[in-house]
Parts: sequence; structure tokens; C-alpha cells
Amino acid sequence: MTTNDVAKVVDTVLSIPGMNEVVKLDLKISRKNVLLLNHIIECGLSPKDNVKPSILMSSIQEENLEELRLFGEECLQKAGLIELREKLSILTSESKQ
Repeated sequence: MTTNDVAKVVDTVLSIPGMNEVVKLDLKISRKNVLLLNHIIECGLSPKDNVKPSILMSSIQEENLEELRLFGEECLQKAGLIELREKLSILTSESKQ
């Protein structure tokens, strides 16, 4: 399949009726995993130099990406980890310099 064909398939799957319906998730997750999940979401949504985004990522609308960012933030908020994440971000950015 060509890249264009794959993009069409992905777009079709994302357009299936019901894919935009809200789903309530009741889950229990450790604070450590909330912090890791948020980090993974942030890394996955951040564009990387020299890395071409996947077909799936390039076909997702910006509003859906923003929903994922907000989900990660909401998880941090509910777990009481906003301040910790900010302090860890400062530490990791200082270590890169």
C-alpha cells in the first residue's frame, strides 16, 4: 500500500460512526504511572527534529491533539502532581544545558 492509501484507511477508521462519542473511563492508576502517562503524551505530541510523523499522527486534527494534552493535564491535576511535574521539567531542562 502507498502512503496515500494508508492515510485514507486511517481517515476512514477515524470517521466510523461513534468514534467521536465520549466514553467514560473509571480506572485506578498509580501516581507514578499518571506522571509517566503524561510524559508519554507530551513526548508523543511534540514534533521531533529529523523524525517524520507517522501517518496516524499527521492525519489527526489539532483539536484532537489538544484533547489529549488536556487529558494528560487533567490526570496530573486529579493526582495532585502538577507542581511535581513542573519541578521535574525544570530539573530535566537544566540538565540538558
